[in-house]
Amino acid sequence: MSTLANQLASAEREEVARAIRLLLARPLLTEAADPTGFDLVRRRRDPLTRWFDYTCGWNLVVEPRRGYARLTKVRVNPDGSRPARRARSGRAPFDRRRYVLLCVAAAELLSMPMTTIGMLADRVVQAMAADRALAGFDPVHRPERMAFVDVLKLLESYDVLRVVDGTTETYVDSAEAKVLYRVDNTLLMRLPAAPVGASRLAVPPEEVPARFEDLLVGLVRERRYGGASADGTADDTHAETTAITDAQRNLRLRHSVLRRLFDDPVLYRADLADDELAYVTSLTGRQILRRSVEQAGFLLEERAEGFLLVDPDAIATDVRFPDDSSTARVAALLLLAPLCATPAGLLPEQLAEAGAELLRRFPGWAKAYQSEEGPARLADDAVRILLDVGLAGRARDRVVARPAAYRYRLTETTGPAPKNDPLAVTTAGSVGEGDKQ
Repeated sequence: MSTLANQLASAEREEVARAIRLLLARPLLTEAADPTGFDLVRRRRDPLTRWFDYTCGWNLVVEPRRGYARLTKVRVNPDGSRPARRARSGRAPFDRRRYVLLCVAAAELLSMPMTTIGMLADRVVQAMAADRALAGFDPVHRPERMAFVDVLKLLESYDVLRVVDGTTETYVDSAEAKVLYRVDNTLLMRLPAAPVGASRLAVPPEEVPARFEDLLVGLVRERRYGGASADGTADDTHAETTAITDAQRNLRLRHSVLRRLFDDPVLYRADLADDELAYVTSLTGRQILRRSVEQAGFLLEERAEGFLLVDPDAIATDVRFPDDSSTARVAALLLLAPLCATPAGLLPEQLAEAGAELLRRFPGWAKAYQSEEGPARLADDAVRILLDVGLAGRARDRVVARPAAYRYRLTETTGPAPKNDPLAVTTAGSVGEGDKQ
């Protein structure tokens, strides 16, 4: 019995660790998209719920009958490194227009268990016409229909919309297209992860641009850490209810550090506030960090510059690096060499020259960048990738390599240099993982 009990306990630990990493990569997990993964999360939902709440302060909701699991990942510092992406157009990130259409369409869908694409478009037209802060939606124009289709395809990927009849893409060519949807209103309401509803921070539209950053901070302010009233703002008139206790302070420190570590695999000491650094280097903080990492099935590397998580099974990986899936990603890898060779960083002009050197070296490669402004665009796209995965940073007007960038090196291969395949000339050697979770 003892041996069997140990085997069962070991199996449970392995399954919980796998499920943690699965949810980190896919915080909205549906049975339709991943039946095996969803079944694992369903069976282990109690230990998973406890782990995410204690470690990161994130809420996990598992709905077995409705077929989804939703992990609400709140980030202390919201950023744009994980934008919504179009299902078409090379998975380009959403622009402002598409985000507006997404919010309005979602609001209209809340009261519609079934709808057609034309009926929903009419509702969006009326809603946007009634709001003076929004530009009107006109599905007569093809670019507007394309943006609307991108929004609907995103909601389809979330399983909020299910096509009953027709094909969403047909709406691009004709506003008369016939598509019927079933709407999962419950799942739709689970999509927002902000602890404070946007309506609680309502301000006049003309004030939003000037207060945008403060409004974002207000949306992610959590009452459990003290110092905030119900609408997410400081309440000086009730000091006894807003005073931050030692327990709340320690809870905030634990969650803020571990959220960043489990959401992005590299956590630099230089990016931590003084109290966060003191916490993570304390005896208690280090014990909690190491235990949490072990429970999630990661390998922890601790160095002078910070901490790095490695997922040996790549379950928690949503963005890979190195990655040869696009020209910009290959260029990002190749740009690491000049960046690491220049500790002071490179100016925009130097980056553009580095891009031009790549194009001269491989004249048959990167055809989309073979123009007068191509080298600068190639460098900009590559730098954006390096910034997103934490391998580069900005220091005033320069781009500098961050410590994790030195884990990668390029080694020359023998033989003639192809003119259109930089990866055939160079290979990436890494002393560890560079994946982003």
